[in-house]
Parts: sequence; structure tokens; C-alpha cells
Amino acid sequence: MPEQATQPLPEKRWYVVQTYSGLENSVKINLERRIQSMQMEDLIFEVVIPEEVRLEKKNDGTLKEKTVKLYPGYVFIELIVTDDSWFVVRNTPGVTGFLGSSGGGTKPIPLPPDEINPILKRAGLMQAPKINVKKGDRVRVTAGPFANQVGVVDSIDEEKAEVTVLVEMFGRPTPAELSFDEIEIN
Repeated sequence: MPEQATQPLPEKRWYVVQTYSGLENSVKINLERRIQSMQMEDLIFEVVIPEEVRLEKKNDGTLKEKTVKLYPGYVFIELIVTDDSWFVVRNTPGVTGFLGSSGGGTKPIPLPPDEINPILKRAGLMQAPKINVKKGDRVRVTAGPFANQVGVVDSIDEEKAEVTVLVEMFGRPTPAELSFDEIEIN
């Protein structure tokens, strides 16, 4: 019998699952139980309901903390899509389908990092990268059209993990908005 070549597993990515509104927590619990009982820990990694705490003013003037779901009716799942992992998630009670799957057996489309990372940061599930530069520091651009150019930090946006660097172009300082990982201290 000839040996079958095993294909490497695709990388783990984030997907969005639609649920009945109000059942997000029970879907998360059911899915986590199914992951354990069906031994899918090596394919399904994290089940998240993005939430944030908001302060609301009560009628008597006092403030009360309230946890609010950022995306009601949706659960975010980090997984490697295989026939088995897809089947487990799709057939979990309360799940109505994957976002980005047209049905009929088509596999879902993962969220790109530039869409999922801000969601995870806002929900406090991912730390924003830190950078050790301040306004006026000289930095080298490591990626993009300004790669290998040296510029001066003009502003820093910690929340977006972006920095505006003034690089020289045609004899003038030109602002370039870059992510923290696109620069290094010169």
C-alpha cells in the first residue's frame, strides 16, 4: 500500500460564528464542553465573546458598571479549519452558521489580523504592543515604501499602535503613518 503524503495543517485563524441573540454565553459553554469531550483542543483554541465594561449613570446619579457585548449574536473562535473542527462548531446547539460561509458545505473565510486585533484589544483580550520611542526620536523605517529611510517621530498613537514619522521626500519632511512593528530605533 503506498504511503499517503500528509499535508500540513493550515494555520490557526479567527472566525466569527452567528448565534441566536442572547445565547452567546450558552454557545460558548456548549462549544467549550464539545471541544473537551471530542478532544479538539489541538484544532479549536479559543472561544471569545468580546465585551467591555461601561459606566452607566443611574437615576439617583450614581455610576454603575455594566458589561456590554460588543457584537450581540456573534461568537469569535480561534481554530484551524478542518472537516472535523468545522463540523464540531457548526453543529453546536445555538450556532446558526459561520460568518463568511455561503452554506452548502463551503468553508468560512477567516478574519484578517487588521480586523480581529482591534476587536481583541478593545475587549481587553490582547495587549497593544509597546514601543520605546518618544516624539523627536530618530527611527529607521523597516517596511513599506519608506523602508530603510530614517525619520523623526512626530506623534505616537498608543491605542492604534501607530506612529507618525517625518521622512524626507523631495527635500521636504513628509508624514508617514506606520505601525509600531514597521520602525526600529536608529
